[in-house]
Amino acid sequence: MHFDLAKFFKNQYLKEAKELPKDKWVSLSPSDLEAYKDDIFGLIQTAYSYIGGHSNYKSPDDITGAEASSDYEVINLDNDPAPEAVNVSKDKPAGTKFVATGHDGSSKAKREVIIHKIESLKKPGFYVEVSGKIKDILIKAGVPVVTDEDTIKRALDGKDITIIPNGGGAYTRKIAGTEHEKILLGTPLTK
Repeated sequence: MHFDLAKFFKNQYLKEAKELPKDKWVSLSPSDLEAYKDDIFGLIQTAYSYIGGHSNYKSPDDITGAEASSDYEVINLDNDPAPEAVNVSKDKPAGTKFVATGHDGSSKAKREVIIHKIESLKKPGFYVEVSGKIKDILIKAGVPVVTDEDTIKRALDGKDITIIPNGGGAYTRKIAGTEHEKILLGTPLTK
């Protein structure tokens, strides 16, 4: 039998952090964020691997550094102490904007992330920029599409966007130097 010293110390460190309840989303405090940053980074990397990673997360230190002001909600879906999924959001003038997602690649973790996001996005003051498959899933689930140009511009205050004429709320903007087509979903606050 092989003894994994790194895994032993990681589990000891996680035991000192907030014990995550099973099957319940919880927000992490800054000290808990430090304890779980490697796990969270791995979850985000897995979720964004198909596009080469998330532009704001290049290392675990981004979680407690440049992105430390974000709110990290995690869920533990099994018997080990580490989370299997994460939703990352930021408080903005237009409400709470989801800015990243992470999961361990399992169907259960992916489902929990989507369900949590759908439930939140149907409440006033929550919104997200999306494209691709996740856009289709959220729209099919009844998450409102933001089509009002003034609301889009207010929710994305400071971002250089170009509204696509007759695009049903779609717009383009540069993210990490690359032009992306996005759509805003949810219910951002208008005043």
